[in-house]
Amino acid sequence: MNPFIRCIFSFIVLLLPFSVEAQQLSADDLFLKLRSRLEGVRDYVADVNMTIDVSFMRVPALKGKLYFKHPDKLKLERNGGIAILPRKSVSLTLNNLIPSGRATVIDAGQETVNGIRARIIKVIPETDESDIVLTRIWVDEHRLLALRTETTTRESGTMKMDLRFGKFAHLALPDQITFFVDVKELKLPKGVTMDYDAGGTDMVKKKAAKKSNKGTIRINYLSYKVNTGLSDKIFADPVKE
Repeated sequence: MNPFIRCIFSFIVLLLPFSVEAQQLSADDLFLKLRSRLEGVRDYVADVNMTIDVSFMRVPALKGKLYFKHPDKLKLERNGGIAILPRKSVSLTLNNLIPSGRATVIDAGQETVNGIRARIIKVIPETDESDIVLTRIWVDEHRLLALRTETTTRESGTMKMDLRFGKFAHLALPDQITFFVDVKELKLPKGVTMDYDAGGTDMVKKKAAKKSNKGTIRINYLSYKVNTGLSDKIFADPVKE
């Protein structure tokens, strides 16, 4: 055999095991690696702006700070405007939509999410103590990031969200999250009705005509401060609505 060809062949043989190993990453391993990466973020403070799109409401944009501490502490500190959030607002963090503890993980194929090829895994907790019944996660295997989740819980129904990553991808933190919500699950501030502008009657008619129960909440993360050791005192007082 030609020495040059022999050299090329030997190089390919050496690389083959690594290629096969990458292709054979199991659904379990993929889930564990993803969860481990997310658990590396113990807390953060993020400057955010939020837009809420519901068919029969006109809601002003919201700016503020979002505080998170592992595993389930969350606080939104807003600068003006009103906050309309899911009743279980802890779902605003990806960490709480991915089961902890032992789970059965099933490979569910592939799909394209926002132009990126993603592998779908189904995660079923093996404990009855978890509020989560089933989570589907669309994973960007190359960057080890969750691009989409669909989580069914015992108390809050099914929650869906899309995540976009950019300048904070190295932290496994999104630049943007879009929640797809059921309007009846939105928590309205005290004293606030569905009528948000002067055309109250028209808005009510519009609601009746469309009968849409769906909406979106989009959060843009402008900056993060990660793993600074946030005190529990920050979360002691509930956010006043």
